[in-house]
Amino acid sequence: MEAWKLLVGSDIGLLSLFTIGFVIVMGFYFVAYAKRKAEEDARNAK
Repeated sequence: MEAWKLLVGSDIGLLSLFTIGFVIVMGFYFVAYAKRKAEEDARNAK
């Protein structure tokens, strides 16, 4: 519980949360982008 208070109560903790969230969102974006490009390449190969 103390770690949670430190995570959301300090500047470094909030920056860490933002960074973790940003990396997760970026990962989902890259996966969606790769799937979209793969489907596009498959359609163009026909």
